[in-house]
Order: sequence, then C-alpha cells, then structure tokens
Amino acid sequence: QVQLVESGGGLVQAGGSLRLSCAASGRTFSSYAMAWFRQAPGKEREFVAAIRSGGSTYYKDSVKGRFTISRDNAKNTVYLQMNSLKPEDTAVYYCAAANSASYYLTSSGYAYWGQGTQVTVSS
Repeated sequence: QVQLVESGGGLVQAGGSLRLSCAASGRTFSSYAMAWFRQAPGKEREFVAAIRSGGSTYYKDSVKGRFTISRDNAKNTVYLQMNSLKPEDTAVYYCAAANSASYYLTSSGYAYWGQGTQVTVSS
C-alpha cells in the first residue's frame, strides 16, 4: 500500500515562498512519476507540476518560473518550491503518485494521493 504524506503548507503574504514536501512509502519510489495538484474552494482539482522518474518536469503555465518540482529518491520525497506566491495560488495542494514512469496532466492518471496541505496567500 502506497502512502503519501504532505507537509509544508501555511499562510504567507503575496510575494512570499513556501516549500511543500511529500514523503512516500510502500514501494520503489524512484521508478514512478510524481505530481502536485491543487484545489481551490468551489473549483475543480487542477494539475500544477509533475516529475518523471528520470527527473524531467512539466508545469502548469501559470506557475512556470515561480514553482519548482524536484525529487530526492534517497529520501522517497518530492518537493514543490513555490516562490513569488499570489493570492490565486491559494488552495489545498495534493501530492500524487502514478503507476508508471511517465507523468499525466489529469488526476485520473494517478493512483495514489496524499491528504492535502492548505496553502493560503494573503494580499
């Protein structure tokens, strides 16, 4: 059974930074793609960033240049460094794990999910 546990959310002012972490357990972490999604109140869950097992990355257009996804396979952990945060980044952020080495841009491509961590950006 794969378990994902997010941490690092919180309240930050616009322009500030946060780093989210997602610790994985239950299988060989390095072989699978990982992603971050987010869901704001009243909105659909949306893709934010993904990283393949080999390390290549992909981002939602609105976060390019501000967010960085990375992984530490030795620690079974994926990170999301978020800089220059904006109020519209406010959401619950979820970590997700795929069952393949390649990433997907929709939530249906991911088999495992964390419980989510709240990020609130004040203006």
